Amino acid sequence: MTRALATSIPCLFAFLAAGSAVAGQHSASVGKAFADHCFSPYLTAETANANLAPSGARIDFYDLRPFSSSPVSAVKGRPATSDTDRRCEVAFDGSASQQAIAWAHTGLEQEGLADRLATVPADFPRQNGTVFIAAAQLNPNRIAVVQIGVRDGSSGPETFLNVERLTPLNEVPE
Repeated sequence: MTRALATSIPCLFAFLAAGSAVAGQHSASVGKAFADHCFSPYLTAETANANLAPSGARIDFYDLRPFSSSPVSAVKGRPATSDTDRRCEVAFDGSASQQAIAWAHTGLEQEGLADRLATVPADFPRQNGTVFIAAAQLNPNRIAVVQIGVRDGSSGPETFLNVERLTPLNEVPE
């Protein structure tokens, strides 16, 4: 092995380790932002951008029936999921589904929903790449579905954390 190659290998490993640490910090900041904000019924598009974007997350948010007097946040990302009126999703580069699941559990605990699990409706569409799906009973008429997974992104695999609020159970579809 040449001397130049022998000295560049440790540098390469140091560079890769540093990149891995940065990716881990990035996923932790996105996961914490999801846990701290996406389960709040008072999150709006404006506060989603203010609170989630600084983490470096790609955001997909809409709220067609805000709980507060906030304005409706129109669907801008993917089309709205059938029978939902709210989505809060963050995504980041890399594959970190186990860490993402832990952040989803943290968010459910912070909002007092961890012990209010519900059955995921049989017809609820799973996203491609979903590795974890669960539902929480928000109140007697409302359920939220959480999905975590890894999918193909524009620059390789990306991890997503998603929570969608279903329309009230006692409503008759139009």
